[in-house]
Amino acid sequence: MASLQSTYTTKELQKKLKTQKTLLIIQSIVVVFMIILAVFSSLENGISFQTFLPLFFIPMEVVMFIEIKKELSSRASE
Repeated sequence: MASLQSTYTTKELQKKLKTQKTLLIIQSIVVVFMIILAVFSSLENGISFQTFLPLFFIPMEVVMFIEIKKELSSRASE
C-alpha cells in the first residue's frame, strides 16, 4: 500500500519537511513544558494520568517527521 507521502511531488515534500521541522521545535517546547508541569503535579498530588500525558505526544512528533525524511531519501536514491 502506498504511503500518503508518495502522492506528493518532491518539491511539496521538501516544503512539508521544512514545515514539520518548525512544528517539531514548537511541539518539543510544549512537551517540555508539559513534562515540567507533570513533575510539579506529581510532587503536589502524587502520580496521576497527567504525569504520563507528555509520553503520548513524543511519538506523534517524531513519526511524521521520520516518514517524510524516509520518503525523500527513497526518492533521492531512485
